[in-house]
Amino acid sequence: MAQTKVTEKVINGVNVNKLHDAIVTCRDNPEMAVFKFRAMNRWVCGGHCSTTIQDFYGLGREDTTRSKPFVLEADEPEALLGEDYGPNATEAVLYALSSCLVTTCIYHAAAHGIKIDQLELDLEGELDLRGFLGISDDIRRGYQNIKAVFRIKSDAPREKLEQAMQMAQKYSPVFDIVTNKVPVTAELQTL
Repeated sequence: MAQTKVTEKVINGVNVNKLHDAIVTCRDNPEMAVFKFRAMNRWVCGGHCSTTIQDFYGLGREDTTRSKPFVLEADEPEALLGEDYGPNATEAVLYALSSCLVTTCIYHAAAHGIKIDQLELDLEGELDLRGFLGISDDIRRGYQNIKAVFRIKSDAPREKLEQAMQMAQKYSPVFDIVTNKVPVTAELQTL
């Protein structure tokens, strides 16, 4: 009996067959859906610090397949007394949010058969330093607001593009993190 070869369906650079398989795996085996991502940060000097990201837990096992770690530098701009070795932490939040919204939009659009030719996302976050500086407890220390502007090039009807943008917001893990409280615990260990 001849075997039927499954044609790989790729939309927006996403292998939709493998995406569907991942959905089925996570639906049928919830323990496979649990991931634990890790970051280790070391202070360098002033506002400069360095974060290393490498291994993570996912699909029911430790994943050590990355041959080398990602090292992300963070600092403050000179206007905030830093030496500008990298984006500051609040800028990194915008990086994480924009990256996650774009990826989520692309993956969910692909899963729904929406072909996207080009996607750009601009984010702008407004922050009042009086909260961070301890000048006023009435002012939030984080972003007061974040504005997102999606620019999408596609032959799909506008309502499909609106749907893709809404799915990005609904399903993005980082959007969820920044719009909902996340329990964070901290402990002190001495070096």
